[in-house]
Amino acid sequence: MTQAQQANPADIAQDVTHPQTAAIIAKQNDAFRTSITACPKSPDTPPGKLVMTAGIAAQSDAFRAALIGALITFDAFDADSDPYGLHEMGVLEIEGERVWFKFDLYDENYEYGSEAPGNPKRTRRVLTLHFPSEY
Repeated sequence: MTQAQQANPADIAQDVTHPQTAAIIAKQNDAFRTSITACPKSPDTPPGKLVMTAGIAAQSDAFRAALIGALITFDAFDADSDPYGLHEMGVLEIEGERVWFKFDLYDENYEYGSEAPGNPKRTRRVLTLHFPSEY
């Protein structure tokens, strides 16, 4: 194998489509998503924020509670909705309404995209809940 054909570990760590990096990010996304209601958080839970759009915020308390319950138990990732295995998107059905969730990975200051998406010390997650019409 030539030097050009050998993968640089730093490049792999930045390539979210690489299976090794995707598996790390999926594990971190799952840890964050499934611990939304946990207090205190596990040391394995990466830092981040849960946000919702105005449409979700305007729903009833019961709707939002059902949404959070469905979010933390979601495990229906498939090749169509999760082609890279990142566990970054999902579709939930709450009271007959479709709700999407989506992860975005930012730098430590939530300003730019993360340069090291698999490194929880350098990456902050934003998990957004929204209706498809709000995308």
